[in-house]
Amino acid sequence: MQEKQVDWFENWFDSPYYSILYKHRNMDEAKEFVENLIAYLRPPLGSKMADIACGEGRHSRQLEAHGFDVIGTDLSNESIKQAKKYESDTLQFFVHDMRSCMYANYFDYAFNFFTSFGYFETLHDHEMAARSFASRLKKGGILVIDYLNKEKSLSQLKAEDTIEREGITFSISKKLENGHFIKHIKVTDKDGAIKHFHESVAAFTLEDFLHIFQKAGLTLVETFGDYHLHPYDPIASPRMIMIFKK
Repeated sequence: MQEKQVDWFENWFDSPYYSILYKHRNMDEAKEFVENLIAYLRPPLGSKMADIACGEGRHSRQLEAHGFDVIGTDLSNESIKQAKKYESDTLQFFVHDMRSCMYANYFDYAFNFFTSFGYFETLHDHEMAARSFASRLKKGGILVIDYLNKEKSLSQLKAEDTIEREGITFSISKKLENGHFIKHIKVTDKDGAIKHFHESVAAFTLEDFLHIFQKAGLTLVETFGDYHLHPYDPIASPRMIMIFKK
């Protein structure tokens, strides 16, 4: 029997090293961004919200704190295990692949934070994910996607880097290859053991997102360039934050 190929994100996101490398992703940043989004969107209290690819739930928790009914989903068992520590009557977490539909026509709002799209090798898989995102929303529902800005990311691309955290050394190399930002991560553990991981994120432009999500039945209504919701500049903006409507 042929062994099932495991996608890079399944290995990496479930490893103990992932949360150590990215431990600087803090709640203050998530809180400020969510507050800015809520001020712009003005969702009614009790609105049903999906946090797709929620990780350990830092944005989900902020959404719930504003009085919304939130369901966070992520492919990583380890991330959801951590997120479930914060569950309540209005905050739940489930392991789920974003390419598969769940809670059809259920949510008023859906969010996909911190470049948690673009992980797949094929356009078909990205289109499957977009259709899944759209299917979760009620008619008139809103989808917010927070993604890297290709040109700005390319201008700041650091080919080699070394990071030390908790006695662990992360030797990182980055490049743009075949339309993807590729990050190779060599982990040297405290005992000298070496492990290798990588990340691959599609270098999508705004036009790419329009193509993918319009096919899924969503219309772009606004684009912002950072977490303060300043106007989007395709060259200078650090982020590409897109607001779609079903």
